[in-house]
Amino acid sequence: MKSVVLVALIALVGAFAFLLFRLPFVGSYQFSEDTAALQRGGYLVTAGGCVSCHINPDQGNSLSGGMALESDFGVFRVPNITPDISTGIGNWSAEDFVRAIRHGRNTDGGFYFPAFPYRAYSGLSDQDVLDMGSYLMSLEPVANDTGEHDLPLWIGNWMMAGWNLLADLEAEKPVAITDPVVARGAYLARYLGHCGECHTPRNSLGILSADQEFGGATIGESHADPINLDALHNWSVDDFAFFLFLGMKPDEEYVGGAMESVIAHNTSRLTEDDRLAMARFFKFEGPR
Repeated sequence: MKSVVLVALIALVGAFAFLLFRLPFVGSYQFSEDTAALQRGGYLVTAGGCVSCHINPDQGNSLSGGMALESDFGVFRVPNITPDISTGIGNWSAEDFVRAIRHGRNTDGGFYFPAFPYRAYSGLSDQDVLDMGSYLMSLEPVANDTGEHDLPLWIGNWMMAGWNLLADLEAEKPVAITDPVVARGAYLARYLGHCGECHTPRNSLGILSADQEFGGATIGESHADPINLDALHNWSVDDFAFFLFLGMKPDEEYVGGAMESVIAHNTSRLTEDDRLAMARFFKFEGPR
């Protein structure tokens, strides 16, 4: 009897481990060389904030990475996302790209750390992800080995299997927004622009506190201001849209810190319609 229970327990643990560590099925995809797709992809890479983290001023402002992101869990090195074969993403397939962006899985089947905002990017459409990948693959390859993360020995990327499960359990599914402009703003803010990754507080495990979305957070030695309805009660929609363009607040003070780079490389380059959509979303008082 004991042996039967032991076998059943081992089988149960094995099945659970398989579910945690299996590679997600993403279907069959291809990168595109179509001019329109590359243009869309370039815009989406900008809107997605990729430039803010991956830009390397020492290598012609390429997206060859190297920035050190400090956190409560250690220092994460931003990788090279140019199509260099040895140090970048030049050997990735379209399926590899979709798994990385939407599921946080690398080409070896391992896990990325959530310093890479794959949980926000999981809300992106397949077409947007593929257009982004197509654009990145069209760039000039730049060789730059960005090195390993500087993390405590007890932190391993395999642990992200369990972390992702806990994060899923604590996540709240957003309410469907029927207003198309506000819905576009939500897509840009929550998923593509991943504003919550910096502006939403986290628990002791680094999981976003969904019930405090955009409530402000401290990451390492940096602080991200709250951008929820309470914090923006004195802002108009136009105030916030103008802030996204120029970085100036209603009191005529300019933003500083990491947000200055986000304004310069990301939100200032959005279309006016998209900035207004984001502003409409942040000022939206209905269920969201």
